[in-house]
Amino acid sequence: MDLLNPEELVSATNTSQGRQNEESSEHHCCHEDSVRKSHHSEKTKSNLITRLNRIEGQIRGIKGLIEKDTYCDDVITQISATQAALNSVAKILFEGHMKSCVIERIQEGDDEVIDELLVTIQRLMKK
Repeated sequence: MDLLNPEELVSATNTSQGRQNEESSEHHCCHEDSVRKSHHSEKTKSNLITRLNRIEGQIRGIKGLIEKDTYCDDVITQISATQAALNSVAKILFEGHMKSCVIERIQEGDDEVIDELLVTIQRLMKK
């Protein structure tokens, strides 16, 4: 598995759609002076960090399975579960990005955000 930089990190543990909607509405972006930042509520950040900590544990578990020569199919099953968890984190981040950052930038007349969004979607679809 390749390590992703923070901008490429797009995924995590499955949750209900309602919770994702609730959390993404608490996401705000800022891109003043060409420094782009995302401002998540403390609740959303805590949720994302919890998910990422769980994923980190899953990765360590996969490493342990390989070290113990665990049956390949069982390892692949764990990798699949970890990928689904990362995808869930990505969905939460992407939804918040669409509902706040992208809308803000379009309202400010920054149409370049559309090209950025298309690149992001292409990256997500590769997974």
